[in-house]
Amino acid sequence: MKRVGLESSIAIAEAVKMANVDVISAYPITPQTHIVERLAQMVADGEVDANYIPVESEHSAMSGCLGASAVGARTFTATAGQGLELMHEVLYVASAMRLPIVMSVCNRALSAPLNIWGDHSDVMAVRDTGWIQLFAENAQQAFDLTLCAFRIAEDPAALLPTMVHIDGFHLSHVIEAVLLPEADEVKKFLPPFHPLYTLNPDKPVTMGDLAAPDVYAETKKMQDEALRNSREVVLKAWQEFGKLFGRNYSPVETFRAEDADVLLLTMGSFSEIAMEAIDLLRGKGEKVGGVRLRLWRPFPFGELRQAVGGAKLLIVLDRAISFGGPGPVCAEIKAALSHLEKKPQVIGFVGGLGGRDIPVKGFQDMIHRGMDKAAKGQFDDFEMFGVR
Repeated sequence: MKRVGLESSIAIAEAVKMANVDVISAYPITPQTHIVERLAQMVADGEVDANYIPVESEHSAMSGCLGASAVGARTFTATAGQGLELMHEVLYVASAMRLPIVMSVCNRALSAPLNIWGDHSDVMAVRDTGWIQLFAENAQQAFDLTLCAFRIAEDPAALLPTMVHIDGFHLSHVIEAVLLPEADEVKKFLPPFHPLYTLNPDKPVTMGDLAAPDVYAETKKMQDEALRNSREVVLKAWQEFGKLFGRNYSPVETFRAEDADVLLLTMGSFSEIAMEAIDLLRGKGEKVGGVRLRLWRPFPFGELRQAVGGAKLLIVLDRAISFGGPGPVCAEIKAALSHLEKKPQVIGFVGGLGGRDIPVKGFQDMIHRGMDKAAKGQFDDFEMFGVR
């Protein structure tokens, strides 16, 4: 294993290379471009023995992934923001057909107004497409979770497409130290892909056929059960990854939360800034802690309830707005905790939209503002944080 300085996007490309991918079908879009640029160069230089399909749009990129995965190829793509939205309708096909495509998403704000910087508008828009979805906080996690995504997606007990989310610019364009394993170590973790069902002229099968009303509901129930059951596959993959590489991941991860009265829940790269704020408040004697969602789909109900059950107040940061309703993550959290007798009060904030930074002091202010609102009984839908 060697330690190198890599941009997070290049670290993802290195993981795809080590996964010995067969097909890359992709269209470049800011801030994801560096991932597929690097992979295209690797294929052109013979570093990666794969077919690179330079398509004319993200809709075509995901359509190309469908065909490649359906014939048994280990398949990868990447996108961001508007590109993910252009893929939107095809995402449902990939999950319903149980095609283990892996996709990196550099999360980006959605137009209008035009904005190329990062927030979570795009991921929340594709929340219900049936994909397994993981969140990374730094370059090392981006590399690790990309390798894990292939292992998870291709497991016969899952066979579901998997997204790895990284924050656009805040993570995608940041250079950090990354530990890269040797190729033989990766082979121990990620065996060759042996698909169960493939399109083959010699053994014809039908994929994505018509489902009339008398069977459609049953197919959707089976798909939902498959996604919920994939949680065990995710846990198994992370456990084996930890044994091999010494880095452990969980669906819900906490920071200084054991005796905390107040918890702050975050997702993505802002979590590390939030942890610094929590450290500073702890140094002042305030009993605060952090919770980070690593697994977004399937939603980790049990782990979340266990992580926050001892707190009095849970402050949730959404980096996307659900127009006319509560923040999407906050709404999920409230639903997950709704039936518990002993549960924290929940306060929601929406912030960091369109790439706006939330500095360490900002997170300190958010925690204090949440505590103040709770003391006054102001449990409204959400409050926009940092708006001038």
